[in-house]
Amino acid sequence: MSGFGHYERTAAELENAIVTRGILLGLDWSDQVQICALASEALDCTPEKRLAMLRARDRRMRAKGELFAFSTLMLDIMRQGAQAGVRIPDMGVWQTFARALDDVSREAPKDRRAD
Repeated sequence: MSGFGHYERTAAELENAIVTRGILLGLDWSDQVQICALASEALDCTPEKRLAMLRARDRRMRAKGELFAFSTLMLDIMRQGAQAGVRIPDMGVWQTFARALDDVSREAPKDRRAD
């Protein structure tokens, strides 16, 4: 499995960034309803809307835009890791948010996705 460590390292770095944004947003990662609503909003967010959020003056709005961008990165890392035969280790917030994104995407219309 040598050469695949970057998936684990990247996931750990992304986990830290997600935790930081969650703190700014006052998220309770144990609140399944809140996290599923956030996942739904992230999956519905268009690239244009996300860019506008990232450019917002309000730091909470920017943090949410960053969190939504991170959700796209999470999904990409998980897909790439799976294609390479690498399982991303279970991490607290990563696992919680990834599960919510997966659950919401399974329940959602086909056109809903993180771009």
